[in-house]
Amino acid sequence: MNVRVPLLLRYRLAKVAIVLIGIWIVGHLALVVGDGLTDDLETSDLAVILGNKVNEDGTPSARLQSRLDRAKELYSDKVVSLLLVSGGIGREGFDEAKVMADYLAEQGIPREHILVDSGGNNSFLTARYTARIMAQRGLQSVIAVTQYYHISRTKLALRKFGVQIVRGAHARISPELRDPYSLLREFVGYYYYLFRAYD
Repeated sequence: MNVRVPLLLRYRLAKVAIVLIGIWIVGHLALVVGDGLTDDLETSDLAVILGNKVNEDGTPSARLQSRLDRAKELYSDKVVSLLLVSGGIGREGFDEAKVMADYLAEQGIPREHILVDSGGNNSFLTARYTARIMAQRGLQSVIAVTQYYHISRTKLALRKFGVQIVRGAHARISPELRDPYSLLREFVGYYYYLFRAYD
């Protein structure tokens, strides 16, 4: 027997579904913000700094510099003894990882304590190559250094690639107008990373 759902009932069910989806999104984003702003600064083998835009003059953008400055702080405070810079070739034509390494060296970090990954074109690849480098060097623990909203997804990817001890430290930078967009993007990105294949 074909039972038709009354229009009013369908409307109410749609409203309930929208409310539940809204609660899910807001709840998830609250966890992302809380995780990102709660730094875990136990002594670790290295910090991985995720790449970001390089200015047209070849200098780090404000967002990228904030990540590098936070990593320098971790190194200076002896929380980590190695820094891994990871980035790819941006649309400006610069190797982000090389720009990052040069910036840290100019800040007084010895070159031998800076590892360079020029294949980190996105967070997934950064996690993959970080895990490989750690395995090659027998390293066990890492601190991901990036914007607060990016911490949870980065930690997830690192764990998916087999890194056992993953911590986070957020870049200190004033809130930006694009933060709401970035948070929503992270919501989608997190579940994509959660269910995608890892090799």
